[in-house]
Amino acid sequence: MADMVTVRRENSVATLAIARPDKRNALNADVVAALQEEFDRLDADSSVRVIILTGEGPVFCAGADLAYLQRINANNVLENAEDSETLMRLMFSIRASRTPTIARINGHAIAGGFGLALTCDILVAASPARFGFTEVRIGFVPAIVMKLAIERAGMGRARELLLRGHLIDADTALSYGLLNHVVSEDALDETVDGIASEFATLVSPQAAAMTKQLMRDVAPRDLEDAMHFASRQNAISRETDDFREGIASFLEKRKPSW
Repeated sequence: MADMVTVRRENSVATLAIARPDKRNALNADVVAALQEEFDRLDADSSVRVIILTGEGPVFCAGADLAYLQRINANNVLENAEDSETLMRLMFSIRASRTPTIARINGHAIAGGFGLALTCDILVAASPARFGFTEVRIGFVPAIVMKLAIERAGMGRARELLLRGHLIDADTALSYGLLNHVVSEDALDETVDGIASEFATLVSPQAAAMTKQLMRDVAPRDLEDAMHFASRQNAISRETDDFREGIASFLEKRKPSW
């Protein structure tokens, strides 16, 4: 499984890439397991300030590969339930991670590949990339990715994307709220590296982790409950080492030491 993904570290920035360019970085059980193992390791490492998720070659991820589809077509209900749970755990791990994440979308992101990108906090795409949930066109249901699509695009946009199974271009995906940035292929690395550098040098890792958790916690609450909860979390955040260092560095007009 080790050759299914690659990990590159530059100081506190980690890049995790699917390494199957000859298969358009398509997903199978081994790829999912390798991504889970490496992502968990990176997220548990306090020296990692940001994780970039990408694919090697010209495609981000084309969804499930043919052999994988043939295998799950032959599975029984229990085997398919276990397989589905494995993919769900990977996507949830990335979505719920302590560490900020960036999807570096170097090319097409389709079906589960698009879902994988949507687990990230910030999505940066090269302009030629195409996106879509094509599951319904092979009799599949885009179940695991559904919450991610609705959260980003809203029910109206997500309903059409999930039901029609068509592909959209990067500018359309941006207008739907599915992406944060669309740039030229030449500017992709510069843009991603610039955002990653901010996380690595300017953003408090404790504050980022707490902010990510707080966004998950307040989302299902009504306004009053959310604001009361957030007020308590605000008070707790003031007791962290990063808060004290951030205030001290601001008053002393120096860069913080996280």
